[in-house]
Amino acid sequence: MKSVKALLEGNELFQKSYFKKHEEQLLDLVTHGQHPKALFIGCADSRVIPTLITNAPPGQLFVLRNVGNFVAPYKPDADYHATASGIEYAVLELNVSDVIICGHTHCGAIAALYKDLNNELFIHSKKWLTLGRKAKELAVLSLGKEAEMEKLLALTEKLSILSQIENLMTYPYVKERVDNGTLHIHGWMYDIESGEIEYYDPDEHQFYSLKDNNIFS
Repeated sequence: MKSVKALLEGNELFQKSYFKKHEEQLLDLVTHGQHPKALFIGCADSRVIPTLITNAPPGQLFVLRNVGNFVAPYKPDADYHATASGIEYAVLELNVSDVIICGHTHCGAIAALYKDLNNELFIHSKKWLTLGRKAKELAVLSLGKEAEMEKLLALTEKLSILSQIENLMTYPYVKERVDNGTLHIHGWMYDIESGEIEYYDPDEHQFYSLKDNNIFS
């Protein structure tokens, strides 16, 4: 109860401080609706908060978060598919111009790929984690089975981002817009120890730091 009480008290503080200070902009989003420019697909990890790490104000990011920042391949006959539904809405209804798939260091989902989940209760988790299997296999193939676990995890985290981008491109309307230049896909890696974001350069097949490569110049 104490943790929940603290959250409710936090809301009171939010109303008195941030909301009051930015009331005009926030009410404008009510009147004119949301028009985010980017869809941010991130991990549900409590240490990775999209609007915080990008300093984005309300209305700028349409955010989807799940375990491992995974994207299941396009499958119209799936019974329930929350991530796919969010992608549809962001791309087809909100007409976002960018999609960001953001992984992060010390990811629990990636670490779970290297563990044996014997607990019968993790029914959905076992199925969901298969979306990271390709990244794990490529990492092991690249570094070898005897490689240090820390290096395997770090490489798997990055390769998973690329694997999820591949899955995203199986959505027909996503591919169509990428091909005609109206939608751009980005792969990001957030370092929870430094707060830094690295971006993937598809031409160089490498992740780069903004400090070393100024992509905005």
